[in-house]
Amino acid sequence: MKKVHNFSAGPAILPAEVIKESAAGILDFNNLSLSILEISHRSKDFIDVMEEARALVKELMGFGNDYQVLFLGGGASTQFAMVPYNLLPQGGTAGYVNTGVWATKAIKEAKLIGNVNVVASSEDKKFSYIPSNYAIPAGLSYLHLTSNNTIYGTQMHSFPNSPVPAVCDMSSDIFSRRTDFSKFDLIYAGAQKNIGAAGATLVAVKESLLGKTGRKLLSMLDYQVHIKGESMFNTPPVFPIYVCLLTLKWLKKNGGLAWIEKINKAKADTMYDEIDRNSLFTGTCEKKDRSLMNACFLLTKPELEESFNKMWKEAGISGIKGHRDVGGYRASMYNALPLESVKALTDVMKEFEKKHA
Repeated sequence: MKKVHNFSAGPAILPAEVIKESAAGILDFNNLSLSILEISHRSKDFIDVMEEARALVKELMGFGNDYQVLFLGGGASTQFAMVPYNLLPQGGTAGYVNTGVWATKAIKEAKLIGNVNVVASSEDKKFSYIPSNYAIPAGLSYLHLTSNNTIYGTQMHSFPNSPVPAVCDMSSDIFSRRTDFSKFDLIYAGAQKNIGAAGATLVAVKESLLGKTGRKLLSMLDYQVHIKGESMFNTPPVFPIYVCLLTLKWLKKNGGLAWIEKINKAKADTMYDEIDRNSLFTGTCEKKDRSLMNACFLLTKPELEESFNKMWKEAGISGIKGHRDVGGYRASMYNALPLESVKALTDVMKEFEKKHA
């Protein structure tokens, strides 16, 4: 089969061995003569999957028993509502830093539940940078951040020391680098970038933060209910969680966050070096805030778009079309993307310049 270099923004590339093992589990899981798709989520075989996956998350994050790990459905978009629903008391105010489309959506949902203070925003320059040196009011119920912005290609390379509980949407860069996760009281992430298959959502929350809103919560939206049910209050997304387990095991086996951070930096350096060197391409955001995960760039001669598209498609490259809000191109370089794929793209860019500069 022809090699495809998969730069999809999500659902994204998975490690080849994870795809192979998960496919085998569909045919016969744990030698049960049953598929992972058809076993009970209450069976010991799947409970073992869930427990190991949750334990690996805590291990990679360095969390102790004061944090609880959940695997839920609904995607990060459901978390936009669950976070304020569980953490924002009646009459309280939540702080948000607006760095893109997903942060904007989170703000919209929070405003339906309570008061929101947008303490910083980069909307004034089309989200092309990460705000810095902003004040965090001490009276906030929590501060919400978005660590990486897939559409605009920006990323927080450091996090503020918050005087209030800190929440972070890490959907597109979780486990891509070493991080002091203890800075956060709640972290959530859709699985489909770096953790596993689409359909599962990871939540890690400090349990002492919960149960203080003064409102009665709907069971399906109550973190405490899901904690008590050990992520199985209702039927969880069984197969996506299994893929998450396999991906987490792959990450740990190869050296964990220090190992993958080194690879991701090498990929990003290779990509951005070519964008900056090549006369036919230009980046879209401030260099200091560039994402290690999503490199966004434009043609300096838009009339050559059809020719460039033809070249990268012929080279077996997939998924680099930019988001409609930015245009141009977006190379998503999630954990499982090999450096050779980035080099394949930069080789096309070099050849394109030779032909058209």
